[in-house]
Amino acid sequence: MTIGIVIVAAGRGERAGSPQEGPKQYRSIGGRPVIAHTLETFLNWHRSGPIVTVIHPDDEGLYAASVSTLPRAKDARTTFGGDTRQRSVFEGLRALAGTGATHVMIHDAARPFIDLALLDRIAAMLDAGHDGVLPAMPVADTLKRGGADGLVHETVSRAGLYAAQTPQSFALSEIRSAHEKAAALRRDDFTDDASIAEWAGLPVALIEGSADNIKLTVKRDIEMADERLSRQEQRSPLPDVRTGNGYDVHQLVPGDGVTLCGVFIPHDQKLSGHSDADVALHALTDALLATCGAGDIGDHFPPSDMQWKGAPSRIFLEHAARIVREHGGTIMNADVSLIAEAPKVGPHRETMRRNLSEFLDIDMERCSVKATTNETIGFVGRREGIAAIATATVVYVKD
Repeated sequence: MTIGIVIVAAGRGERAGSPQEGPKQYRSIGGRPVIAHTLETFLNWHRSGPIVTVIHPDDEGLYAASVSTLPRAKDARTTFGGDTRQRSVFEGLRALAGTGATHVMIHDAARPFIDLALLDRIAAMLDAGHDGVLPAMPVADTLKRGGADGLVHETVSRAGLYAAQTPQSFALSEIRSAHEKAAALRRDDFTDDASIAEWAGLPVALIEGSADNIKLTVKRDIEMADERLSRQEQRSPLPDVRTGNGYDVHQLVPGDGVTLCGVFIPHDQKLSGHSDADVALHALTDALLATCGAGDIGDHFPPSDMQWKGAPSRIFLEHAARIVREHGGTIMNADVSLIAEAPKVGPHRETMRRNLSEFLDIDMERCSVKATTNETIGFVGRREGIAAIATATVVYVKD
């Protein structure tokens, strides 16, 4: 199952203040635009598939500026929305065509406090076979029905009543068909996607939402969100930045070449090992695992397991990167130092950096590869082996 994400950000937000202040999803809370907080959560969620942000045609510049500081913002594509939220969602669903997504989470950009735990609970419901999942909170306030005369006419029982939240999640083909049917009939009066699903006969399961998952609607909501984040920053001024180190060495034996950072370099020797013996990627794998206390490469890929015999070491590195992201980490930097008398690494350095960028899904400027000799001293100096030292920097956020 692949879960695509549609973030709805095409609205004008008329109730959130004057037009001069701009749409609410681009207002600043905690020093960053609302939409940056929202998008970052989905970028950091380990089960996010293709992400589509639906924006207004006039907001391309605003959107680009708002997400420019997010390390993986390029992973989210954009499409233009319509004149209603319903139409905008439909455009987002259409943009997921051909991406491989089988399910979709549809989320309001103006809900910046969505957390990873709620996303995991919704995904578990989808895994269990539900075609529609709605996070919601039981209504706690006493409800009154008023009349045109301005008087209370009755007290409405709140039993079985819920306040709907997003992301509202569905089997992609089912909700897209429901939207297509509504569009064909010119039905544009649905207030959310769950109501379209109900109208189309798609069962929607309820799941407990989050009290923090509020929608910023009016100006005071934005001010309160900013105050909340400012208080959090005052209580916790230091980011959770962790650095992991890794070291590995492999013996050189007669052969036809070595693989370093995923690059095969012809040579009169090869590295001995159970996998492809890529000493650089092994060291970097350990460095990443160290940032979240997840053991070392041998715990995850024991050399006694024959399925890893001759395996490309990118498998190990990508596995470690997934574990980091599952723990709420964002990989900020990867640095590898190779210690070898031969072969020469310099001519291959840029290709190695590109490989690290691809394997870790981070910008190439965050990837460094260096090489040095051991000045003919020790086992490296005698060309008996190659060593690697790696350092990884990861920023973690709490759910």
